[in-house]
Parts: sequence; C-alpha cells; structure tokens
Amino acid sequence: MVAPFILIGLGLLFLANNFDMLSLAFLRQWWPLILIVLGIGMLFQRGR
Repeated sequence: MVAPFILIGLGLLFLANNFDMLSLAFLRQWWPLILIVLGIGMLFQRGR
C-alpha cells in the first residue's frame, strides 16, 4: 500500500530535478539514511 506512494514521490523528485526546480545533490550523501528510515518504517508497520 505504501510502495505506490514511494514511487510517485520518487518520480516527482526526479521530474523536479530534470526541470531544475530541485537539486538532488543531497541524495548523493544522504541516500543510505533514507533507506534506513524507510526500512525502520516498514519494520514498525509490520509489527502492527
């Protein structure tokens, strides 16, 4: 149920980057933290 929203959000980020509305340079440094946070969120959701 969450996966479609993640894909839509990523698509919007990349689209904004292509139109120079947003710089995704921060992802080069922070992508591991983003994956960790998503994984922790999935663990807590699974525990319900």
